[in-house]
Amino acid sequence: MDRKEKTVRILEAALRTFARYGFKKTTLEDIAGELGMTKGNLYLYVKDKRDLYEKSVAHAFREWQERVAEDMEGKKDVVVRFRVMCVKAYQYLSLNEDLQSVVLRDPTIFTLSAGEDRFYSLNVAAVEMIKGVLEQGIREERFRKMDVDPMAEFLFSIYIMFIIRAYVKSEGTPVEAIFEAAVDLMINGLLCR
Repeated sequence: MDRKEKTVRILEAALRTFARYGFKKTTLEDIAGELGMTKGNLYLYVKDKRDLYEKSVAHAFREWQERVAEDMEGKKDVVVRFRVMCVKAYQYLSLNEDLQSVVLRDPTIFTLSAGEDRFYSLNVAAVEMIKGVLEQGIREERFRKMDVDPMAEFLFSIYIMFIIRAYVKSEGTPVEAIFEAAVDLMINGLLCR
């Protein structure tokens, strides 16, 4: 197994362990034990427990984005691409129980403040994905002309609020119907008339 494969294995095991015990209760020994390695070997890959935590969450976020991009791949119609991007990005967290558990234990993972955003570069990549779809829609004259940068930031902010409402501050109210209505409103608000 090469270093990249071993790193992925470590990050996935760390996420599972943080999901099970939470950040405070998880020890590097717990994670090393899950991997059948020593705590000392973990230090060849990370600085400390906080570094491992941040890297494991970031790895899960990257997989999330890659999955959404894969689901969009091959979809030519920009409206279909936009809908797939919205729905798949929203649904992914429900499919990754470990990441969902980590998010429930650490709601500060999602923030609307760039200054507090520990995953800023990953969130910038998500905004770029949105911008790409908006730009395609404008080029194809399917979406109305708009200033793409603030619109992409706005749409990403709405997305984060739905994630927080659905997974972090859930009050037992299903938000799927609200989310579908929001996606429909966004699409119909973007289309040329």
